Amino acid sequence: MDAELRQIEAETLGEIEAARGDREALQALQVRVLGRKGLLTQRLRAIALLPPEKRPEAGREANRVKERLLAAFAAALRACEEAAPASGRLDVTLPGRMEPRGRLHPITRVTEEICAIFSRMGFERVEGPEVETDYYNFEALNIPKNHPARDMQDTFFVSADVVLRTHTSPLQVRTMERRRPPVRVIAPGRVFRRDSDQTHTPMFHQVEGLWVDEGVSFGDLKGTLTAFVQRMFDEETRLRFRPSFFPFTEPSAEVDILCVICRGAGCRVCKGTGWLEILGSGMVHPAVFENVGYDPARVSGFAFGLGVERVAMLKYGIDDLRRFFENDLRFLSQF
Repeated sequence: MDAELRQIEAETLGEIEAARGDREALQALQVRVLGRKGLLTQRLRAIALLPPEKRPEAGREANRVKERLLAAFAAALRACEEAAPASGRLDVTLPGRMEPRGRLHPITRVTEEICAIFSRMGFERVEGPEVETDYYNFEALNIPKNHPARDMQDTFFVSADVVLRTHTSPLQVRTMERRRPPVRVIAPGRVFRRDSDQTHTPMFHQVEGLWVDEGVSFGDLKGTLTAFVQRMFDEETRLRFRPSFFPFTEPSAEVDILCVICRGAGCRVCKGTGWLEILGSGMVHPAVFENVGYDPARVSGFAFGLGVERVAMLKYGIDDLRRFFENDLRFLSQF
C-alpha cells in the first residue's frame, strides 16, 4: 500500500509540473486523481480491506499524500490565475463605471421649484392629511352642506363625513387653528377629483398659499403672484387676473398665463383662447376667519391655489397632462 501511494504521489506531481500554466489540464488531472472515482480515492477505500493492525498507519500515509497533492494543485492553479492576461483580470487603473441613476419626476421637480420660490418670499411649507373630514374640506371653508359650490368639486366620498381632499385649502383652516397671525405658509400635496381628460386627472397636485396679517391687501396678492409667475417662467411672461368666485375668498380672481404652447394664437390646450388658467386666488372670506377664531376686523389675508401639473405643462411645453402619469420612460428621461 505504501509503495502504491508513493507511486501515485510521484506520478501526479510530475504531471502537475508538466501541465503548469494549463488550467483546464490541471483541473482534469485533479479530478482523475482526487475525484470521487480518482486513483487516490480508490486507494483510500482499499484501506478497509487491510488487516486491522495495518489500517492506522496506511490511513495516516494516505492522508499525508492527499494533503501534499491538494497543496500542489492549489499552488499550480494559483499560478495560472496570476499568469492570466490582463483582459481576464480586474484592472484597477481603469476608470469606474457609473451606475445608472434615476431622475426626479417632472411633477416633483416643479413642486420643489414652486416651493423654493415662495420660501424665498418668506412662506413656510406645511403638510396635512389627504383623507380629510367634510368639515375641513368644505364647512370650515364656508361651503356648508347642500351648498351649490360642492358640485364644482366632483368629490370622492369615503363616507358621509370623510372625503379624499379636493384641494389643499383645508390646510388654511388647520394652520390658522394652531397659530395666531402673522401666518405665511404654502401647502403642497396631492388632491383628488372625479375628472379625467387631457387637462384633468382624478389625482393631481396643488400648492396652496396663505398670508394673513394686519393690513394685507389685494395689491399684496397681485404683487406676490406676479413675482411668482415671472420667477417661475421669465420676466416677460404675461398674466392676467379675472374676477371669479370661490366660497372661501371674497373678492376672488383666477390668474391666467399666456399659453406657451401656441403663444396666444389658440390651441386645444388653451381651448382657442390663447390663455391658460394656472391658479385661483382671493382675499380670505371673513367667515373663514370667524371659524378659526380670528377677528376679521383686525386681520386680513389672501389665499391662492395652483395646479402643479398645469404649471409643468406650461414650463415644459407639454400638451397632454396624462403623459405625467403614463410612466413612459422615454418621456420621463427627458427631465
